[in-house]
Amino acid sequence: MNEKKVAIVTGASRGIGRATTVELAKAGYFVVINYKSNEAAAIETLKLVESTGGAGEIIQFDVADGTQTSNAIKAIVERHKKIQVLVNNAGITADGLFMMLGEDEWDNVINTTLKGFYNVTKPVLREMAKSKCGSIVSVSSVAGILPNRGQTNYAAAKAGIIGASHSLAKEVARFGIRVNVVAPGLIETEMIRNAPAAEIKKMIPMDRLGKPEEVARVIRFLCSDDASYMTGQVIGINGGIC
Repeated sequence: MNEKKVAIVTGASRGIGRATTVELAKAGYFVVINYKSNEAAAIETLKLVESTGGAGEIIQFDVADGTQTSNAIKAIVERHKKIQVLVNNAGITADGLFMMLGEDEWDNVINTTLKGFYNVTKPVLREMAKSKCGSIVSVSSVAGILPNRGQTNYAAAKAGIIGASHSLAKEVARFGIRVNVVAPGLIETEMIRNAPAAEIKKMIPMDRLGKPEEVARVIRFLCSDDASYMTGQVIGINGGIC
């Protein structure tokens, strides 16, 4: 009997997180669907998973809250024993010119994306180290690589994910744990729902927005044995912007 493979996806109720959850389920993972507040959307993600013949569960916790996250990961481990895959996808935006940016707008973005990376990855990593295997994929952004006005908080958080992942990859490779990053460009999600699509497309050599599923398929690859010799890498999924 094959051992159940367990994957945790944070911020999995919508967008890239939802698409990634479905892709991993199709690849045979039992998916743990994290959400912060939108339970209905998380349930919809689970229904999509089940419609593919996959299985999973939803779990509510705020990745920015260390105590909530630690307790949630502990409960997941108690139920499932091992965690083979972690996808750090949770993140928010609060765009604005730096001179006008409130401290709460800075803190909220940094805490969800970058502190969330710490809060989730650290306890999961301990479990992966015990079994000497695992794959961690974190969702950064083209904004963490290329400058863009009005996104200093978001760029700082996403660039931080890249730097942290590079260092972590070197620390844990000897434990059989791989750490990689995807850096999506402009993807059709709620995050850019109100943005001027026609103007945005002018910046993209492929002349279109990306789809969440296109990002999810790359994440699935990085989690798979097909990427067994890849760690410390940043994969751009951006239609040619960079």
